[in-house]
Amino acid sequence: MQTTRLESDLELYTEEALTNPYPIYKELRDMEGPVWLNSYGVYVLARYDDVRAALENNEVFSSAKGVSLNEHMNKALAGGLLCSDPPNHDVLRKIIERPVLPKQLTALRQNIVEEAERHVEQLVKKDHFEVVTELAQHLPVTIVSNLVGLPEAGRERMLNWAPANFNCFGPADSALTQSSFPILEEMVKYALEECVPGKLKPGGWAAQIWEAADRGEISHATCPKLMNDYMGPSLDTTIFATTSAIWLFSQHPKQWDIIRGNPALIPNAINEVVRMESPVTAFSRMTSRDHEMSGYTIPEGSRVIVLYGSANRDKRHWGNPETFDVQRNNVSEHMGFGFGEHQCVGNNLARLEIRALLTALAKHVKRFELKDVEWTKNNALRGISRCNIAIH
Repeated sequence: MQTTRLESDLELYTEEALTNPYPIYKELRDMEGPVWLNSYGVYVLARYDDVRAALENNEVFSSAKGVSLNEHMNKALAGGLLCSDPPNHDVLRKIIERPVLPKQLTALRQNIVEEAERHVEQLVKKDHFEVVTELAQHLPVTIVSNLVGLPEAGRERMLNWAPANFNCFGPADSALTQSSFPILEEMVKYALEECVPGKLKPGGWAAQIWEAADRGEISHATCPKLMNDYMGPSLDTTIFATTSAIWLFSQHPKQWDIIRGNPALIPNAINEVVRMESPVTAFSRMTSRDHEMSGYTIPEGSRVIVLYGSANRDKRHWGNPETFDVQRNNVSEHMGFGFGEHQCVGNNLARLEIRALLTALAKHVKRFELKDVEWTKNNALRGISRCNIAIH
């Protein structure tokens, strides 16, 4: 076992790094082990095998003390799904995932497919459009928001709350983190005051959380914390993945030709999109005891950043990780939706939405021509904030 630790002065949360993190990810992977980041006082895991091993081992890499890099956010989310370990996590996850289990999604599928086809048919009548606002936001904001059943008053703020929520996972001294806390407080107030019985849509997903509390499955005090799982992740991650798909196909037209010739490959293509441009770049964990990894010891009580976006570009696992290949054989092994106990609850719903849109687009669009693109700056998300394309 090594007696020293690998250290680096690399910074993950500068504007430049958030816009283009991949060179830094490569430097961290090439250090061949867990790396201590001097700038933040935390360890980071960047290689595929290390990331997967951490996500598989919640007994050592615990979520119970939070998954952000600041204690304000960790305290705000304490006791919720994201910041819990089994067995409590299993109880909470069972409640949150009920509406998005395969049986329930089967009942929703036709509605989502029909809405996607209707929307795309209208959209392609134009020769150009902005992908984020005119395409990617449509299904999450219309269908999914209605299914969640939040009160109308204030719901229009969800597209502001979601990215701010993820920004709050960053370092405490980050300007992005600090500027997002007031927006987070607004979302918390909405959850506490508006997302309550009598104001929620009867039968909606949010209302089902309170019904679970009425049955004694969880405490009523836990219900507002679980609202976060429907107000944030159900929006931005799907929107970013959808937009990244169109951007990637605009850069790789031959891959779009493959999809148009064989739409059955769309599920595999979605996995490849999420591998290439992971919507959630990282969360952190806290070690519950000393743990050896690659010959180095991570001490008990260490905060550890787990870099999903880096794992998905690791040549040790993927071979040619920089190549966008919709026919990639092992792409279902990506970490883009997390892995293990905390794999994204709504990933199957996200896949259904993106598949419906790509299937409809494949019927009408031969080429996506990129006009301009702007990447967002977010402490935990990787995605495009503006993407104008012409279609042919």
